[in-house]
Amino acid sequence: MESRYDFIVIGSGIAGLFFAQKVANLVPGAKVAVITKKGETESNTNYAQGGIATVMSGVDSFDSHIEDTLKSGAGLCKRKIVEEIVKNGPKVIQKLVDIGVRFTKEKGEFDLGREGGHSSKRVVHAGDLTGREIERALLNACRKNKNVDIFRNTIALDLITYNHNGHWRCGGAYTFSRHKRIFRSFYAPVTMLATGGVGQVYYNTTNPDIATGDGIAMAYRAGARIANLEFIQFHPTALYDPDGKAFLISEAVRGEGAILINLAGEQFMKKYHPQKELAARDIVARAIDSELKESGDNCVYLDISHKKASFVKKRFTNIYKECLKRGFDITKEPIPVVPSAHYNCGGIVSDLYGQTDIEGMYVCGESAFTGMHGANRLASNSLLEAVVMSDYSTNVAAEFFRKNSFPETPKADKWLHSSIVRRKDKIVISHDKFELRKLMSDFMGIVRTSSRLEMAHNHVKLIAKEIDSFYLSHPSSYDIIELRNIALVANLIIRCALRRKESRGLHYIIDYPNTDDKKGRHNTIIKPPNYKHLGRKNAR
Repeated sequence: MESRYDFIVIGSGIAGLFFAQKVANLVPGAKVAVITKKGETESNTNYAQGGIATVMSGVDSFDSHIEDTLKSGAGLCKRKIVEEIVKNGPKVIQKLVDIGVRFTKEKGEFDLGREGGHSSKRVVHAGDLTGREIERALLNACRKNKNVDIFRNTIALDLITYNHNGHWRCGGAYTFSRHKRIFRSFYAPVTMLATGGVGQVYYNTTNPDIATGDGIAMAYRAGARIANLEFIQFHPTALYDPDGKAFLISEAVRGEGAILINLAGEQFMKKYHPQKELAARDIVARAIDSELKESGDNCVYLDISHKKASFVKKRFTNIYKECLKRGFDITKEPIPVVPSAHYNCGGIVSDLYGQTDIEGMYVCGESAFTGMHGANRLASNSLLEAVVMSDYSTNVAAEFFRKNSFPETPKADKWLHSSIVRRKDKIVISHDKFELRKLMSDFMGIVRTSSRLEMAHNHVKLIAKEIDSFYLSHPSSYDIIELRNIALVANLIIRCALRRKESRGLHYIIDYPNTDDKKGRHNTIIKPPNYKHLGRKNAR
């Protein structure tokens, strides 16, 4: 089955939906397909509680936000990228407001929150459900546009690539629909990857089930470079609930005065950093990890019960309700928390405009590596980067579309086959998935060693080989498609980590505990076996 569009967007978070609605308006008559794995609201954006960091106060400044970002990034941020994104923050906030996003205001002004690593209050939010509100407004804008089609319960398998006059070009994507079990070729001159994060590579994660690194895996298989995947940010405070799914306790809770205590009731962050609970995420996560290893306890506690109950219920309505549902009244007692895999600071190598090594293939949001976040993302800079990148890339992608003719049917380099024999070997998938994710959490977590990384690398290669064999010999299913991507991304994460012989930001390795600015101030870039440099200037 074949479909032809002008623009294909894979993913329905803030980056993908902003791109889809803008490009549909920017290029009159252009047909846009949004391909999303589940319902269109299932994305990392929808789970984002904190907000968007941007300078909106007279007592704040761009220079201050830039310096906070660079400091958090531990020497690996690209200053020009940071400056451009930070300075465009107020503009994109206004664009979101114009689209219909209802940010929280007090007396007519944005109610600004403060989070770890920030020197001022600068987080624009919509209560503690900012992501959900942005998702609502952007989806509404896409649904109202007759030229935007949303394909739900459809997963992208791989990108269609071909040689065009000596340039490696993307011509769309192969997909598989979950319920109808239909394979389809989506052909388009422009493909935007906005597939979000990689959290499901780990056993404990704040990410939704869809965050399986699909975009990164597809881009690597297509021939694009991947960078800095060793910098996986573990959110310091996910609700500890061994019987339930992980739930994020926003950084904003600490920003409003919550303190971290151990089982004995001692406030321990003062031992680790002068900023205590407001230190950057990598510092707080390592501090909690150290406390847990020393005490043998299962969790530490985040306490905001000293604040007025009315304030807590109003400021953190969703967190209050979710915790209460699980048996914790945060206005009266501390919240049990543990660090959990949360955000990927690396990704597909691209520039600020989303351009990658492959013509016609763009990337935005968490799947992209621009150099914005360096070795550690500053809180609430992720949605900022996603919307600024999406805004910029729309203009560039539209120009590419106008200048380049598209063949009737590009000669694709491959097609994907699926066995027609239905074998009931789901136990193999569930076993490999559990083993892979547990391995990554145990060996590739907050604190690492060279020996554990080598062991993990050997194990992951064997598991990945088994999964590839299973993928080719069994009927397609979401489980095996996602597991194939998880295995590849896990391998890439470990390979990046093995190359960094120092500790920096989110990468802390006992064998090399110090930061080496002479040898370590570089990006760990992985080139795929089919990496192609066919006459165009690669993204930097």
